[in-house]
Amino acid sequence: MEDLRRERRERLAAWAAAHDLDALLVTRLVNVLYLTGLDSSNAALLVRADGPPLLATDARYAGTAARVCPELETVVDRRVAETLLERAAKAGARRLGFEPHAVTVEQHSGLAALAADGLELRPAGRPVEELRRVKDEAELRLLAEACAITDRVFDDVLPMLKPGVTEREIAVALERRMVDLGAERPAFDSIVASGPNGALPHHRPGDRPLARGDLVTLDFGARYGGYHADMTRTVAIGAVADWQRDLYELVRRAQQAALDAVRPGAETRAVDAAARDLIKAAGHGDDFPHALGHGVGLEIHEAPLMGYDKTGKLGDRVPITAEPGVYLAGRGGVRIEDTLVTRAGGPELLTTTTKDLLVL
Repeated sequence: MEDLRRERRERLAAWAAAHDLDALLVTRLVNVLYLTGLDSSNAALLVRADGPPLLATDARYAGTAARVCPELETVVDRRVAETLLERAAKAGARRLGFEPHAVTVEQHSGLAALAADGLELRPAGRPVEELRRVKDEAELRLLAEACAITDRVFDDVLPMLKPGVTEREIAVALERRMVDLGAERPAFDSIVASGPNGALPHHRPGDRPLARGDLVTLDFGARYGGYHADMTRTVAIGAVADWQRDLYELVRRAQQAALDAVRPGAETRAVDAAARDLIKAAGHGDDFPHALGHGVGLEIHEAPLMGYDKTGKLGDRVPITAEPGVYLAGRGGVRIEDTLVTRAGGPELLTTTTKDLLVL
């Protein structure tokens, strides 16, 4: 990974030079992690257009930095951004880019007050996030393992889904089993939504016990090696009503339509539309209130966003989710979600749990 991170920093340095920046100040912690391997609560990285990068962190992480990124010069100071700005100015930088989505107004005021005469602070957009969008094969292997753990967790917890067991009990079991199988931790707070709660896309698991006739939506994922899996399956408890089976088949067909549209070069809004148009034609357009999916990686939600109002195209080796859902207030809902990777020969599914309607 050291060589990969060096390559990422070199690409970012080239980007800075091409955008007339002497250096870029990276303060978003997940971006520092991506570029250096240092996972901390206080760090920043100065990427110079012409010169070696400089890492700053405080004494709590100095030893970790020496271990995970020994090739980087490291400044130990709690004032990480301020220290790097001062070092950039001392080295003669005149145009210093910063991450405007990560720097607050208060932080910017502090940095501007420290800037020497002739040093211009420029908002640089999201160049690190753009680098992160396309994954290398080492990243994809970590993501694939996170997804494999997620698949195994579903199989292991499935026998627990029966009348009388509460949503919260199932959520706890999912998350405990992830760790048992090697995950660092859950990728996000697990969703278990039963019966009418299934009409709430982001329902928080509560004390409602599962009952015969429920549809139950489980949305969960494991984090492994820093990478986040995301999978949703909806199952039935006991007998299935006709409306429930019809709703399930509609969502399954919508997801398959989206998967069929995934390819490098595809417009993200077109992939969303492949699922959304099918659901709308069935009379449930207003019951699909969220985007089709999103990128995944070091964060559970990354670029690209897959929505009807989003622009952009998919590239090769971009992991995304496809998660159409239909939610009927007071009755329940269905969501089916997979994590997949765009490939030239068609999408590669990383979550492989069956999408047949399971009646437990």
